[in-house]
Amino acid sequence: MTADTINAQISERICNHMNNDHPEAVIAYAKHYGGLKTVAQAQMVEITPEAMAISADGQSLTVPFDHKLTDSEDAHRTLVAMLKELPNS
Repeated sequence: MTADTINAQISERICNHMNNDHPEAVIAYAKHYGGLKTVAQAQMVEITPEAMAISADGQSLTVPFDHKLTDSEDAHRTLVAMLKELPNS
């Protein structure tokens, strides 16, 4: 994977990957970091260096990162680390 600056195109690539290949992770982010008790369906709609935007059961959530992402590789490492922080992961 190459380290690309996070822009609209890279955000779309990351979101498509997460929504198509890891939908359970997006639901987990919405529940844990978005504070929702139940989520039937969630989609990652945007990644910026500061946060990810998620649509969960029609509700818009913004989940800030603990640091400003430097590039797409940092986004990958951060999303994996956030998932590992969840209970039962």
